[in-house]
Amino acid sequence: MSRLHPWKRLSLVVPLAVTALLGPLLPAAGGAEQGRAAGVPLGEISVVTTEVATGLQNPTAIVPVGDGRLLITEKRGVIRAYHPSTGLAEKPVADLSARISSAAVERGLLGLALSKDRNVAYVAYTRAPDHAVTLARLRLDTGAVQELLSQEHSQFPNHNGGQVAFGSDGYLYWSIGDGGGAGDPLATGQKLDTLLGKILRLDVSRTCGAKPYCVPGDNPFVGNAGVRTEIWAYGLRNAWRFSFDPHNGSLWIGDVGQGRFEEVDHIRAHQGGVNFGWSCMEGPVVYNQDRCTASAKYTGPVFDYVSGEQGCAVIGGHVYRGRQYANLVAGTYVATDFCRGTAWAVRENPDGTYTDGEIGTFPTDVTAFGVDEGGELYVADEYPGRLHRVSFERVPARG
Repeated sequence: MSRLHPWKRLSLVVPLAVTALLGPLLPAAGGAEQGRAAGVPLGEISVVTTEVATGLQNPTAIVPVGDGRLLITEKRGVIRAYHPSTGLAEKPVADLSARISSAAVERGLLGLALSKDRNVAYVAYTRAPDHAVTLARLRLDTGAVQELLSQEHSQFPNHNGGQVAFGSDGYLYWSIGDGGGAGDPLATGQKLDTLLGKILRLDVSRTCGAKPYCVPGDNPFVGNAGVRTEIWAYGLRNAWRFSFDPHNGSLWIGDVGQGRFEEVDHIRAHQGGVNFGWSCMEGPVVYNQDRCTASAKYTGPVFDYVSGEQGCAVIGGHVYRGRQYANLVAGTYVATDFCRGTAWAVRENPDGTYTDGEIGTFPTDVTAFGVDEGGELYVADEYPGRLHRVSFERVPARG
């Protein structure tokens, strides 16, 4: 398999000339509500990874069960279990491969979230045979599957998104990419009548009319005609991985760039309706002036790096809230890049500004981060298909 990052295969156009910003980029989550980050400077921290399992086939998501196990999704449609004491189980927890279109690089079983009782999984995948990005409910005891919502996605095979996670409000959040191609050819990023290029927020505990889910009444576009009310945030290119900080419920997003900037976004809990700018904006600059609106408020990234020079695609991670390394990295968001493996760290300061830095390297080809029930970090790489436990150590100050 080609090692060219799958989220960039159809994204080889040159961005338009950078022009002046159309308006101030809004600050993201307020510092007053944040848990205090560890006091050790980022320049004195280094990440360490330890291989704990191998034999995975294109892993895409890592989710804790609560009994010591981690569930790991594989692109082909299989869910597998890992336990630190017994390793990676051979027998799958579930096999959805018959339902899933996975031949294209970015299609397949993409995300997994568990209900509180851990008996039900919510899975995101590209559906066979029409390739629609689909959210479904999977009963782990019986294997029964119920499709909840789908979005047509047949024109291009890339930018399917696929992250699913429950927020602190109990609602399920789901990311869908902009529909693929290069440069948002479908112009979906800024449109509110489509689910493409969005993060959705759904109440999957109830049904509403013919829908097997409900739209929360406080979703930002409820009551607006001609708008998909499932939308929570928009203006995203391909939010392959997002996560919630369990301390305060704030949302961290790794949004893969077009070819100039990779970005990390951060908004506080309950901050719906945020427009991250794509495809007017790419990272901190204007990408396509024709997609910009003078009256729009675009929320810029809290961290970005140069695609091509510093990597090829951001892989969003988690804020560290475990105990073992709390003295070093508590409150620190950790992410990486698929091609370079750079370990990026971002901290929000008490005044609402952010500090970022490199803290070593992960293996290359990382496709997913996860945490166990204690908040300790894991990463999985696409090739050769390994699971790694993440630790941290203090080192002499760099530079």
